Amino acid sequence: MNTKNYSIVTASYWGFTLTDGALRMLVLLHFHALGYSPVSLAFLFLLYEFCGILTNLLGGWVGSRVGLKFTLYAGLTLQIIALMMLSFLDSTWATTLSVVYVMTSQALSGVAKDLTKMSSKSAVKLLVSDRDGALFKWVSILTGSKNALKGVGFLLGGLFLTWLGFQGALWLMAGGLTLVLLAATLFLNQDMGKTKSKVKFTQLFSKSREINWLSAARVFLFASRDVWFVVALPVFLKESFGWSFNQVGSFMAAWVIGYGIVQASAPKLARRGDPKRSAVSWVAGLSMITLLLALLIQLGVFPVPSLMIGLAIFGIIFAVNSAVHSYLVLAFTNHDQVALNVGFYYMANACGRLLGTLLSGVMFLFGGLLACLWTSAVMLVIAAFLSWPLRLDKSSSAAH
Repeated sequence: MNTKNYSIVTASYWGFTLTDGALRMLVLLHFHALGYSPVSLAFLFLLYEFCGILTNLLGGWVGSRVGLKFTLYAGLTLQIIALMMLSFLDSTWATTLSVVYVMTSQALSGVAKDLTKMSSKSAVKLLVSDRDGALFKWVSILTGSKNALKGVGFLLGGLFLTWLGFQGALWLMAGGLTLVLLAATLFLNQDMGKTKSKVKFTQLFSKSREINWLSAARVFLFASRDVWFVVALPVFLKESFGWSFNQVGSFMAAWVIGYGIVQASAPKLARRGDPKRSAVSWVAGLSMITLLLALLIQLGVFPVPSLMIGLAIFGIIFAVNSAVHSYLVLAFTNHDQVALNVGFYYMANACGRLLGTLLSGVMFLFGGLLACLWTSAVMLVIAAFLSWPLRLDKSSSAAH
């Protein structure tokens, strides 16, 4: 294992993740306070997610041709530009102009996020061997720590909005991420991810059976989370419970931090040797928990404790699901195609987030948080069926 370069890539991803989580909470709380509806809030993030789809598809192709170091630097740079751009938003602008401007800056941020994520996740395959389950361990640590720090970012977003205001928070984050970019440029000395031969554009869509099924399941897995998490839950906590910005940010942060800690521990919880059993059983369990939570809320059975406890259990099981998927996409690919396959897989991830983000605002508008939970449960049942055909065959094992 190349410890130095793994540490640099991980630290860069951590720095980006703090700004990404804080930016999400800043935009959500700031524009909710300005009176934006749930659907309008969802639209602010749609280009963010849509650009993630294109970025993961094309970013994997670009990374395979020019190397992952270039795509990592590009992701960090674009996030700095997006933060600075958003800081020039003027409250006197017309609503339509403000929405278009924010959507554009979020589009840049979406490109930045997925370039950085694709580069970091792909680099793990190249820097870590899979002896004694090391690949599962280190990809889980990277993903889990990233999500824990995204939770810290949610907390910082609420705090920065209160302490520094919208513009001041954005300037602070842009400055901090600039330091991260400079450090990565100085110390990351290994190029990674270039294919040995030129990759044709048509190869972007030519994937193995396992990559295709795993990607399809990923769409519905992440849509099931974001359908209640992106817009519905924060707005519900603010409107129904009367929570402050700091309280909403703190709760979302605690949920995501706990999620990240569990995800980092996933190799101890999931069966690495039987990917089909792990992928199917964990998502099936998650669908049962979500159905039960929706039913309890529907019947009015201790709604507040049911919601808090149910979301905690959801986070634990979802974290293991996500970690199993993150391991499998690397297990199902080889070193020469890692950027292409990881990019394709996270394109599916972005499709799920886009679908979940849109439905989060729409379903909350028409049926509240309950409608979002029922929609989530249906999506998880679909994800379980799509996980069923997975198998780790000899050709996949050879990719390790």
